[in-house]
Amino acid sequence: MSKWTADNIPDQTGRTFVVTGANSGLGYATTQALAQHGAHVVLAVRNEAKGQAALEKLRAGQPTAELEVRHLDLADLDSVRAFAAGFDGPIDVLINNAGVMMPPRELTKQGFESQFGGNHLGHFALTGLLLDRLRAGRDARVVTVSSSLHRRGSLHFDDLQGEKSYTPTDAYAQSKFANVQFGLELDRRLRAADLPIRSLLAHPGFAATNLTSTGPTGLTRQLMRLASTVVAQSMEMGALNQLYAATAPDAESGQFFGPNGIGESRGYPKVVQPVESAKDLETARRLWDVSEELSGVRFDLPVHQG
Repeated sequence: MSKWTADNIPDQTGRTFVVTGANSGLGYATTQALAQHGAHVVLAVRNEAKGQAALEKLRAGQPTAELEVRHLDLADLDSVRAFAAGFDGPIDVLINNAGVMMPPRELTKQGFESQFGGNHLGHFALTGLLLDRLRAGRDARVVTVSSSLHRRGSLHFDDLQGEKSYTPTDAYAQSKFANVQFGLELDRRLRAADLPIRSLLAHPGFAATNLTSTGPTGLTRQLMRLASTVVAQSMEMGALNQLYAATAPDAESGQFFGPNGIGESRGYPKVVQPVESAKDLETARRLWDVSEELSGVRFDLPVHQG
């Protein structure tokens, strides 16, 4: 895995990938690399005009790229259901990449705090609704993108929506912690069902993407913009971790990939460890049950007995 780059991606001809948030940042870099290696990539985007602009930009450099844009708003579970209902063929890899970062408290269409609702709950529902399409895939994988800030997170089951107390950073950390717990619990349940689908996790370290400027406000935005200019690695480097999880033959279900540099902030992909509390089985099961209840999406998977 030493200094693995996008050049090491195996041929992906004949494989279908769904990448959420594919029109910018990590999603765009991921889509570009996959298309360069022959993949058919579905750009799942909230803003179709921006998605189409991204597609045209990608096609300018890769005229034969197999790309399509489909509307998906992860902050609206009706949109998630409509997106999933539009698929009638196999999906080989789902990359749960899209996210919002540290905005003022906002609510999704169904009334959930935007970071928990979009970053976690929307992807949870999407994965469940696409599970049959993934069952039909070849070397099927679900890659859920978290953040090193998950280490600061925990689940406030008595206030998941930030109604009692809300800070943008804490809510973001909670949503990224939920991503990790979901990815690990999905791995356990897929194994219990003896399904040949891998559930993997990735985080980009500190990468220069539009998230650092479109979500945070005030002093936080200014500091993150400065840090992005001075210390952040490129979005192409940040995307390597999810690309490795999505394509490397030796990437194992349940593994978490992040940068190999100091503090996992930059560098090439390596296996990293989630914060110990994210491995707690009881909390993961509780989150799963709450997520099924809130989203109305139930997975046809047995509970891991362990």
